[in-house]
Amino acid sequence: MDLFIVLPILFFSIVLHEFAHGYCAYRLGDDTAYIMGRLTLNPLKHIDLIGTIAVPALCYVMGVPMFGWAKPVPVNALRLNDPRKSMGKVGLAGPSANLLLAVLCAFFIKLVLVTGFLSPQGAAQTIKFLIYGLQINVLLAVFNLMPIPPLDGGHIVEALLPPGPALKYGLFFGRWGMYIVLGLIITSLFRFILYPPMYLVVSLLGKIFGI
Repeated sequence: MDLFIVLPILFFSIVLHEFAHGYCAYRLGDDTAYIMGRLTLNPLKHIDLIGTIAVPALCYVMGVPMFGWAKPVPVNALRLNDPRKSMGKVGLAGPSANLLLAVLCAFFIKLVLVTGFLSPQGAAQTIKFLIYGLQINVLLAVFNLMPIPPLDGGHIVEALLPPGPALKYGLFFGRWGMYIVLGLIITSLFRFILYPPMYLVVSLLGKIFGI
């Protein structure tokens, strides 16, 4: 694992992920992130001790694809237009940003391959960087779409459920969700959950762009 290549990609990807949450909330009526100075791409504003430092370090030690998360952007649901549905949209914005980055990486891999503008060595290094970007962003999207609050997938599920079940769902996972997520990471069980859909999406993008 090329740490000095992976870390900048990872940090930029998770910062953009959180920025997408904040920007989506801002467009839907909540300017909390903007007021608190979190509607920014400055990585220092988004660093989380566990998600941005400890989890990537653990992934590096375990020799698995590196992923993590940033400090959640503050969102005041009561200030959103249609709070329940809007929270689902805000939750979806982060993984959508990562999938968009993955698509762009696949596009530029194809561009490098067909244009021949770069030297063989330069093309190889650029493609290597873009492949890491593709894999990391797909992994971040799949990870965050797991239906376990406080992950984004949990917020999406809460927005889709009727009010009563959504409340019970949120209360249960609000208490145990983070322990479940950390347990999946520490025991490496997340590989069996995340890797199949990750490789499926990466393979699909490869076929779409012919790479």
